Amino acid sequence: MTEQAPFNLHLVSDSSGETVTNIARACLVQYPGTPVTEHFWWLVRSTGQMGRVLEGIRSAPGLVIYTLLNSEVRVLLEKSCRELKIPAVSALDPVMQALGRYFKREAGAEIGRQHLMDEGYFHRIDAMHFTMQHDDGQSMETMVDADIILLGVSRTSKTPTCMYLANRGYKVANIPLVPGVTVPDYIIEAAKPLFVGLTREPKSLSDIRQSRLRIMNDTRGESYANVDKVREEVAESRRLFTKNGWPVIDVTRRSIEETAATIIQLYNQRLAGSV
Repeated sequence: MTEQAPFNLHLVSDSSGETVTNIARACLVQYPGTPVTEHFWWLVRSTGQMGRVLEGIRSAPGLVIYTLLNSEVRVLLEKSCRELKIPAVSALDPVMQALGRYFKREAGAEIGRQHLMDEGYFHRIDAMHFTMQHDDGQSMETMVDADIILLGVSRTSKTPTCMYLANRGYKVANIPLVPGVTVPDYIIEAAKPLFVGLTREPKSLSDIRQSRLRIMNDTRGESYANVDKVREEVAESRRLFTKNGWPVIDVTRRSIEETAATIIQLYNQRLAGSV
């Protein structure tokens, strides 16, 4: 059986490309097994730059998805794609048009406005610094200033979840739950942070730890990756979560993004309840 040639997908942006890439990939996951070659064209802000993009599109024809605000550059792309009989889709037009009708006003045309170094930008940078300083149980003395504290046994995705949340502007800390080591009372009793427990199915967790040990050439398998010992760790962590009334998220079949989205919902519900 002959393998299917990959489909070409051209992603064109006048900014960092983050928006159009996220939109495209959110859609591509609904087409599993479909081979796709992505062509990235970022910071396209002049007709000269667009000329180079069009050369790439001609040499590898495929669907074009774009986010362009400069009318001259955009018209050149659209006109050229029509001549080449290549489909081109504006990723933001339907939403922008709906907002314009709702607000009864025209949109601005400032390229990269979502990336401006405004107050929100610096807030996210502060959150990133805080989160890195409080990763894996570090800087316990200032951890009570966190918005969110994640707890869980080793390999329950605490750090990547924290970094994702920090990028959204939340100050997050995480504490690894280690057998025989207790979480300080002053942390548990802190009023400000939202505490969330992360857990994972023991067999899955054991497999992940074993893989980690092989990669690191670590020999502590019996105490770290043994499924029975892992099961005890998970049970003990759940007892801690239950004792303190903390919400628990099982990350076994969740992506980092899904886990983070649930945590943000919990955080917002907590804020709404305190108003």
